Amino acid sequence: MIIRHTTIVTAIGELTLVADGDALTGVYFPGHWHPPVADTIGPVVEADTDPLFVAVRTELAEYLDGDRTTFDVPVRTAGDAFQEQVWAMLRELPFGETTTYGELAERLGDRTLARRVGQAVGRNPVSILIGCHRVVGKDGALTGYAGGLERKWRLLELEGALVERTLF
Repeated sequence: MIIRHTTIVTAIGELTLVADGDALTGVYFPGHWHPPVADTIGPVVEADTDPLFVAVRTELAEYLDGDRTTFDVPVRTAGDAFQEQVWAMLRELPFGETTTYGELAERLGDRTLARRVGQAVGRNPVSILIGCHRVVGKDGALTGYAGGLERKWRLLELEGALVERTLF
């Protein structure tokens, strides 16, 4: 069995995990903005019987308990060239630090790409492990998050990132 998925319960709610072989390829919240197509995630498996899903669940629990700042499980993405550039920058963003869409666009060489960067961030298939929650608006305020602003705020609070809590 190569491509497969499972659902786990975490401190921030239920998450659907998708894997292909030995790599995690998706972490999705209920109501995720860009969920995977059902026929692309393979059969459902029990999380307890799959070593990769056991490792992901363990690392997520440690992270959400404040005992982990990086993830060791293998992750693989399959976006277009632009998305992969943005996701690579997100992978480099350290625990507890934030950036803006404009700053990421500047790093790509063109500040006018901020909206396109936002689209790529919103399509990040591996939420939490690839820290898209660390991207905030230009004024430091919380902006959209596939898991909802409450979860985004909780993740940033856990990491000690100073972010303005807006109404949500």
